Amino acid sequence: MALRIRWGRLPLTRRLTLLFTAVAASVVLGLGALFLVETERHFVELDRMALQDKQHLIEEILRNANSADDAHRRLGEALSYHHDLYAQVQDGQGAVVFQSRGFIPTMRGDKPLSAGENKVFGVWRHDGARFHTLVFKAAPAYSSTPLMVWIAADTDHHTQFLDRLRRSLALYVLAAIAICGLLSWFAARQGLAPLRDMKSRAAKVTGQKLGERMPVQAVPVEMADLAQELNRMLDRLQEDFQRLTDFASDLAHELRTPISNLLTQTQVALATKRDAATYRDILASNAEEFQRLARMVSDMLFLAKTERGVDLPHKERFSARQDALALLEFYEAVAEEKRIRLRVEGAGEIEGDRLMFRRAVSNLLSNALRYTPEAGDITI
Repeated sequence: MALRIRWGRLPLTRRLTLLFTAVAASVVLGLGALFLVETERHFVELDRMALQDKQHLIEEILRNANSADDAHRRLGEALSYHHDLYAQVQDGQGAVVFQSRGFIPTMRGDKPLSAGENKVFGVWRHDGARFHTLVFKAAPAYSSTPLMVWIAADTDHHTQFLDRLRRSLALYVLAAIAICGLLSWFAARQGLAPLRDMKSRAAKVTGQKLGERMPVQAVPVEMADLAQELNRMLDRLQEDFQRLTDFASDLAHELRTPISNLLTQTQVALATKRDAATYRDILASNAEEFQRLARMVSDMLFLAKTERGVDLPHKERFSARQDALALLEFYEAVAEEKRIRLRVEGAGEIEGDRLMFRRAVSNLLSNALRYTPEAGDITI
């Protein structure tokens, strides 16, 4: 679990570099191992072909020999120049007809020819040395009894070559892994360059610079969706920030006049000494103004919520006409004093907060009654 967490916290460039390097190392090691195996198999096949050639040579010599001594002489002449090849020939009684210099009896191994077998290939080992061997029977011309022949090819030169090849391959593999790691780091860094560009662009986004956007067309297809989603998010943030700025501006504009009036009225009241009744009237007037300010702030907050799409509580379906008529009855006395005619036109139903609807219409009627001249008309 801890290893998984540490792997998840690795930088993406380092993670991709490690993965690419591991893949490259696996491929290089696999190819190196395959090359070694195939090379060794090729050497085995070469030795087998060489042993078969010597088998044919020995069989030809034995077919042409007139006696055992003649066979010994001919074999000595034919095999004396092959320093890495050893041979021994025995007759049916186990007497040695021919044995090359350096032949060791243990080279014959412990596995003789089985019945029906004419030859057997094998591997013999002696004092750390390794020999590819061939055992076969040959029929001489001077005897009706077949001879048993052992041939051994020393593989020391193959072993030395394979050792040098292993060392060279080890150095090559290490160098290849190092180069692959460097190239993988470079490729991963270049591949993640669009992410760094997006990061630098995102760092430029501030409250004064909300117009910065991610380059959708300049990034790979795999990152285009991410860039588009980030741009949509920035669009929403810009809209909300603009809405908040407008709300703050509207709020300051609406509050400036009432607060200025309150401040002026209070300063005038404090300028000279007045009686208690006057102070009471001033405080009552200030209280009304404060109530209007509280109502104004509440209304503006409500409008800000509705503009942001905030869900309204207590949704219900109601008749807009019936609620509007009820509000007209409430303001009818005020309208009669100013001889203003109130009426409602149209009909419809609304699904929403009934209390908020009545509040909004009430504010509209209150402002309309305040600014409509006498004998005027107010229509909802």
